[in-house]
Amino acid sequence: MSTNVAELFVQTLKNAGVQRIWGLPGDSLNAFTEALRRDGGIRWMHMRHEESAAFAAGAEAELTGEMAVVAGSCGPGNLHFINGLYDAQRSRVPVLAIASHIPLAEIGSGYFQETHPETLFRECSVYCELVSDASQVPWVLENAMRAAVNERGVAVVVVPGDVFFQNAPDRRPSAPIRASVAHVVPAEDELRAAAEILNGAKKVTILAGAGVEGAHAEVLALAERLQAPIVHALRGKPHIEYDNPYDVGMTGLLGFASGYRAMDKCDALLMLGTDFPYRQFFPEKAKIIQVDVRGAQIGRRTPVDVGLVGDVRSTAAALLPLISDGRAGKHLKDSVAHYQKTRRELDGLASSDGKKPIHPQYVARLVDELAAEDAVFTADVGTPVVWAARYLRMTKERMLLGSFVHGSMANAMPQALGAAGADPGRQVVALAGDGGLAMLMGDLISITQNDLPVKIVVFNNSSLNFVELEMKAAGILNFGTDLHNPNFADVATSVGITGIRVEDPAELEDALQRAFAVPGAALVDVVVAREELSIPPAITAAQAKGFTLWALRTVMSGRGDELLDLADVNLVRRIFR
Repeated sequence: MSTNVAELFVQTLKNAGVQRIWGLPGDSLNAFTEALRRDGGIRWMHMRHEESAAFAAGAEAELTGEMAVVAGSCGPGNLHFINGLYDAQRSRVPVLAIASHIPLAEIGSGYFQETHPETLFRECSVYCELVSDASQVPWVLENAMRAAVNERGVAVVVVPGDVFFQNAPDRRPSAPIRASVAHVVPAEDELRAAAEILNGAKKVTILAGAGVEGAHAEVLALAERLQAPIVHALRGKPHIEYDNPYDVGMTGLLGFASGYRAMDKCDALLMLGTDFPYRQFFPEKAKIIQVDVRGAQIGRRTPVDVGLVGDVRSTAAALLPLISDGRAGKHLKDSVAHYQKTRRELDGLASSDGKKPIHPQYVARLVDELAAEDAVFTADVGTPVVWAARYLRMTKERMLLGSFVHGSMANAMPQALGAAGADPGRQVVALAGDGGLAMLMGDLISITQNDLPVKIVVFNNSSLNFVELEMKAAGILNFGTDLHNPNFADVATSVGITGIRVEDPAELEDALQRAFAVPGAALVDVVVAREELSIPPAITAAQAKGFTLWALRTVMSGRGDELLDLADVNLVRRIFR
């Protein structure tokens, strides 16, 4: 019996080690889902929204390092993938998207549900191709998979629904497609140019990003030789923060004072595997050396004196012997001492004063203390990611996922599903904003349907809180940011998830312990302070002026109670800089 195109897809994916596919069925995808059903070797992860499916696949890919797969029907079906695929592409994780299409003969006729996926997805992919004949399939599918795993990005294969039914061509199969491993080291003269700057500098600081993954020992050895404090970008946090005596925290809009200071005070900055985007946080006078395996990334954010194309692990190991011994450690000691002081101040804010509403820092601190040592955390964009960045401690086994480059709302819950699908025996905790959770709330049903034991902690402040902070900083009155929320615990309970509502800080610890202990999924709806400020480490004159204007306009508009709430929540607590 001949094999059709849909069956060839399933066989090829199985050979590559694919264990699950996230998506929604539809008529143009029928041949593919039928092939999955008959084969039985790949689990169909049925979701309620394709955007959630794409976020879940991206999280699976980031957690495992292996290619994850989404599949959706023609037109509006796979169109919904776009936001989650953008996130996966910008996070540089390997995802294959199977986008079915309208019947081949109807393309270009304005047919029902017609779009042009091969054009739509081109900007958020490393490979995107339309299959218009069965003979193309082995080549297009394998090229797509190789692009996804080796270029670490999204690959899209567009297949008209009727092509799935065609007989597959008779061609010997390739070896299973997996990511290749390569070590890239800069040329000797370039390494020596970098070493000359580092050896001549009195105060060196390291800025570490996601590219330090797998290079923990090599980066720490370099920091020891250079006597350099290590500042991390958010995506570098899970890879370099743990077991690190040189750690001085984060910088940037979500960071805090010590990370900003360590970079501001240095005379040489060594950037390792980071595309940190905020130009205002880079030092103005320091010499800068940037290491990145992607040469096009070098110099994108700040002028660079030496650019080294190489992976961080190999480059750090090659650079180490060229660095002189005996460097004075004053810059490192001062930076670490400042970090310890800042850390004490931050931890002091993460406490309960017994008042309602609950301080969100206190929620994050308790989550950190009660979660497993190998927990996977996901965090929504906005204030949940601020508290995650500042209060979740990384261990060698913990992981933190989020929409840290694309910056999308509603990522935390579906990413938690992806993490739990990939490793259902591991604790997965989503730190969700009320706005983010509500945006894709339908996929709470996917949690129970797919039996995924995720834990969701909702920071419920009845507002788009980070947007409000941005408005305050710009001197604009808050407008359009109110959220009239349901009781999220009741919503969770209605779909078979353990739901717990917390309004009293005295009840929070017990509620989290209960949620983490139940064998299945749980959601804790925590009512937190709306007016809690999450201040960046360096406040510009424009921002200070903006806050002043906001305060004046708030009073003049008759909304002075907002100002009183802000003072009540923050001024009685120590505001750090």
